[in-house]
Amino acid sequence: MEENEKKLSKVGIVSCSGEDFPEGTISRLATLEALHHKKPFDTTTICLPLFIAGGEGDRMFAKNHPVITVDGCEKLCAKRATEKYSGKVACSINVRDFIKDSDEIKNKSNLNEDEKRIASEVTDAISLKVDDILKKNNK
Repeated sequence: MEENEKKLSKVGIVSCSGEDFPEGTISRLATLEALHHKKPFDTTTICLPLFIAGGEGDRMFAKNHPVITVDGCEKLCAKRATEKYSGKVACSINVRDFIKDSDEIKNKSNLNEDEKRIASEVTDAISLKVDDILKKNNK
């Protein structure tokens, strides 16, 4: 496989940067877990604040590679920014879709067991989507 083809097999992950609410922490934790432990050779992360501020490298990557966005709320900042500056995302994941009961979510930094379980479920969803995207793109 040529070098360009190897680069095209990477999937970018853009995570929510909201630090004022637990869902933002969960989205970042799930993204890092997928990036470092579940799919370290298949993914790269894109810094949302840098992306929004004009990070040309990140924007170019997102234009040329499939991207998964992981948002913490209905504002979908990661998805909207990606689509505004680079094009349609391959997949959008919203942490709130994994929350069954609002009492499960309380902590912004030190996650409780329910919050850790939700983060793990989001990580698994990211990993499955990475596999789906790579399988589809490598046909």
